[in-house]
Amino acid sequence: MPSVLAGAAPLQARVFFDESLNVANLDASRIFYEKLGFVVSGGDPEHGYQILKNGESTIGIFTGMFEGNILTFNPGLTNRMERLEKFVDVREIQEGAKTAGLELVTEVDGTEPGPASITLVDPDGNAILIDQFF
Repeated sequence: MPSVLAGAAPLQARVFFDESLNVANLDASRIFYEKLGFVVSGGDPEHGYQILKNGESTIGIFTGMFEGNILTFNPGLTNRMERLEKFVDVREIQEGAKTAGLELVTEVDGTEPGPASITLVDPDGNAILIDQFF
């Protein structure tokens, strides 16, 4: 089966992935995951989210921002949230997805570089966010 991008291997090596969880109570969820060995590494509880890490694993807990859970990919970031100099831009990912016949829920409007995101849904109804910060 063809990949969305001809350069799929570099994309995989150059994209940060986490699970974004929609939670009812941010504090209760943070405490639960801290008991599993996760530590807060970012986010802002006043804005309804926190990022937690346990070794190389990362989860984001969010309240009131979206429905359901989301698989999140961040082009240009490592799993340590370090910015990569070279990465596949979300606009190129969008074009590859469309060429491969994937239906996008939201698309990037325009061609200017910079922050942008696209969303799609897998065959089982799981939401996928490809969110580029810069």
